[in-house]
Amino acid sequence: MRLLSLHPKIIDLTLDRMHSILAKLGHPELKLPPVIHIAGTNGKGSTLAITLAILEAAGLKVHTYTSPHLVRFHERIRVAGELISEDALSALLEECEAVNGAEPITFFEITTAAAFLTYARTPADYLILEVGLGGRLDATNVIDHPAVCVITSIGLDHQQYLGDTIEEIAREKAGILKRGCIGIVGAQAPEVRDEIEAIALKVGARLNIANQDWQSYTQHGRLVFQDENGLLDLPLPALQGPHQIDNAGNAIAAIRALKDDRISDEAIATGLRKVTWPARLQNLGQGNLRAFVSPSNALWLDGGHNGPAGVVLAGAMQAMPKRDLVMIWGMLNTKHPGAFIANFKGLADFVVTLAIPDEANAISAEDLSRIALENGLKAAPAATLELALGQAARLYPQARILVCGSLYLAGHVLALHSGETPSAVSGAAKR
Repeated sequence: MRLLSLHPKIIDLTLDRMHSILAKLGHPELKLPPVIHIAGTNGKGSTLAITLAILEAAGLKVHTYTSPHLVRFHERIRVAGELISEDALSALLEECEAVNGAEPITFFEITTAAAFLTYARTPADYLILEVGLGGRLDATNVIDHPAVCVITSIGLDHQQYLGDTIEEIAREKAGILKRGCIGIVGAQAPEVRDEIEAIALKVGARLNIANQDWQSYTQHGRLVFQDENGLLDLPLPALQGPHQIDNAGNAIAAIRALKDDRISDEAIATGLRKVTWPARLQNLGQGNLRAFVSPSNALWLDGGHNGPAGVVLAGAMQAMPKRDLVMIWGMLNTKHPGAFIANFKGLADFVVTLAIPDEANAISAEDLSRIALENGLKAAPAATLELALGQAARLYPQARILVCGSLYLAGHVLALHSGETPSAVSGAAKR
């Protein structure tokens, strides 16, 4: 993709270039509908998806900005509920390039500027804006007065950009908080919450904290949400896994903070029932990849890619009805594979390792197999996804097969399963 040549550094955290191009474009960031800004290590996408489903169940028009995409680049930019068209995206990017001229800019920055431009020009009730990386210096953090900020679960990830300790990472994520803004804080370790509270105090943001100001939990097969405004008895979210109770709590707390009379309790319930979000503990139905496994295999997909995500995913697998579990596992070399795979010792019966196709930063299947063995799991490498699926099915024809370890691997799986051609953006640029 030609835009990748616009700047030599794929990730370069600073806001100077964003402020410059947005000024040249007439400051579209000042003409947006009310913004719900979401940062965090894990759960950002699911929280966004639940929030979106609730707002749309209330009959509202919503823009969304997410990253990375899974199969098609256009997934990142939804305009009033519809994926941006190819013609519209091309025209916006050309407009942004023209005003930027020869000035340096990253791939993520120019696409963020293009997204802001179309959001400013198209009426909507809300914009849900997902941080790309970190928060404080992320290209999305040019919104001075967000309606609500949400900080989902924070853990160790992207240390090369955000800091080596969880406290440093928490400070970067909390950088989206603004004076007068309500900050919804999901369940956090005490040291993370302390850092977020310190930043909020410094900038003058008001916090609404999980398990202090609101609670979200299951009871008798229902989701219960409780805050100072009362108790809601709701259906469980359609997204699979116990961790989605926390993400649903984040979303409902954000919705309640909006104080929008158009959003009824029934809209919250309908949104929970109808929410979808691919590659988040997704049970793959019929598609091309079924040809490589036995009829009795269940095929699951998850894009979690760090230690905390491994904890959550292992917990979700353990909560399911007991069944043999075979993992097909691929990761990027920017991650910490041992911290992820160690969570599955004693849970996974076998791990088939795979280098993520067409990713220069993929860890080799052989290295991943060695890491799995070092962490007490049985493992062997495979050359392709199709061979990995076949190997898993031959060894365990009744098993639950879980493909996991990377959103980039998840995108490859979804493309093959549906027969789509993925957009030609890979590696760190895909964030």
